[in-house]
Amino acid sequence: MLNMNRMFKSAERACLPGSGKDVSTSNGIEDSVHSFKAADLVIELSQTHKAKPDLTNLVFGTVFSDHMLTIEWTSNGGWQKPHIKPFGNLSLHPACSAMHYAVQLFEGMKAYRDADDKVRLFRPMLNMNRMAKSAERACLPAFDRAELVECIRRLVQVDLEWVPKSDSASLYIRPTFLGTEPSLGVKKPSRALLYVILSPVGSYFSTGAKPVSLWADSKYIRAWRGGTGDCKMGGNYGASIYAQYEAVDYGCQQVLWLYGDDHQITEVGTMNMFLFWNNEHGEEELATPPLDGIILPGITRQSILELTRKWGEFKVCERYLTMADLRCALKESRVKEMFGSGTACVVSPVGRILYQGENLHIPCQEDFPQLASRLMKELTDIQYGRTQSDWSVLV
Repeated sequence: MLNMNRMFKSAERACLPGSGKDVSTSNGIEDSVHSFKAADLVIELSQTHKAKPDLTNLVFGTVFSDHMLTIEWTSNGGWQKPHIKPFGNLSLHPACSAMHYAVQLFEGMKAYRDADDKVRLFRPMLNMNRMAKSAERACLPAFDRAELVECIRRLVQVDLEWVPKSDSASLYIRPTFLGTEPSLGVKKPSRALLYVILSPVGSYFSTGAKPVSLWADSKYIRAWRGGTGDCKMGGNYGASIYAQYEAVDYGCQQVLWLYGDDHQITEVGTMNMFLFWNNEHGEEELATPPLDGIILPGITRQSILELTRKWGEFKVCERYLTMADLRCALKESRVKEMFGSGTACVVSPVGRILYQGENLHIPCQEDFPQLASRLMKELTDIQYGRTQSDWSVLV
């Protein structure tokens, strides 16, 4: 009975059915290791083709293209040939280590169609670098990052018609890496599966590009030093769902994750966080928390830092920020904007934060503040090929 009580409590925290919670409202090896090769791709085309979705009513991540990429690995045989094949279900052993011990990670990328009907990827090697780091932390095998980019490029070419002909939609690319060890031992897996699926997407948030509301509470912690907060592992996200629904119960859309006794501001939902303000020294500053092991090194985050430093118009800083800092700055009218950033949303303004029973209102000029709007335009102009940049890679 004690085991059942513990299982019930875990189910409640994970928002699983029967839990009582209503959820409705490389291992250090260089790329020179023996890796799969894109030149060895085996392509099996689907004999049937699904209808393309209506982009006006597209719910994020619910529709998938006709094909997928799969690459298997074993400790004895190494990497097998990559396969592009019809989209379908996976067959996994019931003791699969990804299912029991979260030996799993993923990435998020997009393909964009430009005005000349060419399809582009945005800084794909940054995703591969982060994926390799996550794989090392998860004790999953190393792979050649450039070869995986080429395999993904070939998959997008096969499903090219699934890239929306729209500058407000894109094709989301989800590389996923699982430990498929068929035993219940807690150990480095002897088998693994790397696969990639594609999904046409519009806006990530159901409200579209409008300022989001946040619930800030130290009750739940997204990540901690020495943990896996800087890796894109599924466990980081699954463990956040319970808090997300509590935020909704408080009338907010997302969680503002806090850390430590001083309530350091870390991330916004599944996004990196930026604060544009006049700092305590009177300097105009764009600030975001530093990469200290708690923060996910976002590709959009890095791009925003590089863009704004290139502008040279204000101070750009990676620094710690607390709720006390934010409260004081709001009281003294020093806050200009606050926004999240990520692949799915690009830039998402913050309009309100509920903290210790008080609604903190963040300045928002109409729906999209000036800096957030400028960053959104500059980034999407690069992504959709309207501005030439080596960040944009043709498929």
